[in-house]
Amino acid sequence: MLVFVYGTLKRNGSNHHCLADQRFIGDAATKPLFRLYDLGGYPGMVSDFQTGVSVSGEVWEVDASCLKQLDLLEDTDGGEYVREIMPLEAPFEAQVIEGYRYLRSVAGRRDLGSRW
Repeated sequence: MLVFVYGTLKRNGSNHHCLADQRFIGDAATKPLFRLYDLGGYPGMVSDFQTGVSVSGEVWEVDASCLKQLDLLEDTDGGEYVREIMPLEAPFEAQVIEGYRYLRSVAGRRDLGSRW
C-alpha cells in the first residue's frame, strides 16, 4: 500500500524508524485542500477548503504490518487521526494513496501552513 506522510514520519523525523525496511517512493504534495498545525512535537493536517495549501510530504510503500503500526501511532481507533485517500499533486494524482488527517480541534494551535 502507498502512504503519504508529512510530519515526524518523514526521513530524519523522530518517528521515521516506523518506516524501517519500507520503500521510499518520492517527495509529494497534497492538492491545496489542507493546512498543518503544531500539536506540540508533531503536526496535524486538517482539511481547509477555504484557505488550504499544498502540504509537503513523502510517499512510501508499506506492508500490512507497518500499516498496522502506523495506525497505532496515529491513534486511528482512538479518533485522533483518520487514514483516508489523499488527493495528491502530480506525479501521484492518479494513484490511490492514503494518508492521515487530524480529526480533533486545532483551536489555539499555531498554523504551520504547508510544511512541518
